Amino acid sequence: MGTPHLRGAARATLTGLASLSLVTAAALASIPQATAAPQATGHTVRSNPYSPASGHSYRHGVIPTLQRNAKMKSWAASHPAAAAATGPETLSYGGGIDGIGVQSGHSKVYLVFYGSQWGTQSTNSSGDATFSGDPDGAAPVAQEMFKDIGTGNERWSADLTQWCDGPNVSSGATSCPSNANFIPYQSGGVLSGVWYDNSAASPSAATGHQLGVEAVKAAGHFGNTTAASNRDAYYVVLSPHNTNPDSYQGQYCAWHDYNGDSTLTGGAVSSSYGDIAFSNQPYNMDSGSGCGVGFVNSPGTLDGWTMTLGHEWQEMMSDQNPAGGWTNHTGSSYNGQENSDECAWLSPGSTGGAANVTMGTGTFAEQASWSNDTNNCAISHAIVGGGSGGGGGTFTNGTFETGSLSSWTTSGSTSATGSAAHSGSYGAMVGSTSPTNASSVSQSFTAPSGTSKVSFWYNVTCPDTVTYDWATATLQDTTAGTTTTLLAKTCTQGAGWKQVSGAVTAGHSYTLTLANNDDNYAGDATYTYYDDVTVS
Repeated sequence: MGTPHLRGAARATLTGLASLSLVTAAALASIPQATAAPQATGHTVRSNPYSPASGHSYRHGVIPTLQRNAKMKSWAASHPAAAAATGPETLSYGGGIDGIGVQSGHSKVYLVFYGSQWGTQSTNSSGDATFSGDPDGAAPVAQEMFKDIGTGNERWSADLTQWCDGPNVSSGATSCPSNANFIPYQSGGVLSGVWYDNSAASPSAATGHQLGVEAVKAAGHFGNTTAASNRDAYYVVLSPHNTNPDSYQGQYCAWHDYNGDSTLTGGAVSSSYGDIAFSNQPYNMDSGSGCGVGFVNSPGTLDGWTMTLGHEWQEMMSDQNPAGGWTNHTGSSYNGQENSDECAWLSPGSTGGAANVTMGTGTFAEQASWSNDTNNCAISHAIVGGGSGGGGGTFTNGTFETGSLSSWTTSGSTSATGSAAHSGSYGAMVGSTSPTNASSVSQSFTAPSGTSKVSFWYNVTCPDTVTYDWATATLQDTTAGTTTTLLAKTCTQGAGWKQVSGAVTAGHSYTLTLANNDDNYAGDATYTYYDDVTVS
């Protein structure tokens, strides 16, 4: 499963950054030095002793309280590291754990309300679960936020589309090749389920192991009982008011991990359902300003709540099985941190500072996340490698969200259907569940200036052999008079969604054809889903 890496603090105590000047050199000198760890740069770096992850390496993406964050920054300023060639905040790829680096499909977020202390469950007019033991009304806001991600043309989450994994991404890479598996823009929301587990009271101070056990239990509850069904799943374990999961009070506000991390307090969690990504989300309004109450708005009771929910989701997306995804290995004070850690508690109005983000139906306080491609903390970002979830790049109806195959030339048995969606509500089904013959959808386009690749996602169901049935895709460059096979004849079943990319030349005209072949033999009909067709 790989050796867990020390995760940067996402915990900052809110006594404010002004307290930086109050941390004296004498006080810092009284802190014992952390163990030196060799880094990829060849230098040694002492982990920050003020980090809530110090001695607790399972606390990936941990958000320090504001006060603790100030102490961390003061310590880092007095312990400069050797300069990194790529810049101190640059993230690099960890090579994947169990083949997993990022969540390269459409995210499925499950909210797990852990323990009977949440009280009596009801449903509000928006269809959200509400609880009598939720004095700040946090539960429905969490549901609305995850429903709204990828809607209303929001670009807070679009920075994720630069991150990738897959066999074509080298360990240590600081950017993604065009044939990588990119995180797609998460169009149409990511909330996939809500469960109130009131079978018992939540522990007063749940251990990391107990939180992981609850996440595995939730996977079973939602019917995600295979590794494939959990590949793009994420379980947010929300502890109730007046509990202290993993002793967060005064230290941090949330963290994320996966069940296989052997450094979890109590040890790794067994799962027969594959790897389970989860987070520890305390009822952190109990920590007041230390966990962000009033950080963006006034009174801003749930500012820190939505900021930490968003922080951990973004980090899970870019580092699903920590630290196999994208983390900092530069040997700087940012060493071990993830994309959101590097931008935690930046004041509203400052460069990359926290801000209100308006989505499809609501507005939520969020923080920025680090972007390698722009070399800054981005609260808003263009959709890049992961493709557009709304407009399909230069393709018209490239995400099929019209619910039809309009703008595509069709042949044989084709349809737009919800069952074919990789993201959003619709995708293209090429072929049929009944025996048929060759089918395809195609569209012509001109690659605009600044673009270099075409990408799409496919999911084939082929119970026959590639001799008779298959999925395939070709790209004809009508300007150059050449044709490239982007997807060679493929016959698999149950492999799930895969992304394919191919190079394009700006200014050239192309025709992309997405095809499915079935030999019309009874009993083994073959069909292929296609979705999220983009040029970038």
